[in-house]
Amino acid sequence: MAESTHWEEMKLETPATYRIRVQGRLDKSWAARLGGMTVTADQTAKKAPVTILVGHLADQAALSGILNTLYELHLPLLSVENLDDPNA
Repeated sequence: MAESTHWEEMKLETPATYRIRVQGRLDKSWAARLGGMTVTADQTAKKAPVTILVGHLADQAALSGILNTLYELHLPLLSVENLDDPNA
């Protein structure tokens, strides 16, 4: 008997929690401008500085706005990850 897997399709208007990693340093004071995301620095020695943003966003339009802001700040994008469990 095949096991049934439930997965709800992601839509543009679906709220989600994201982790965004960018190369470079971003001050925590940017959190309000970046949708209230938590701003932390990755303290890896001997590597380029990395800033990690984590937060819950209302939809992918909000995500797009944050990505545009990071682009305007000339911070190279390393990764964008949806942290929500699609099987929850």
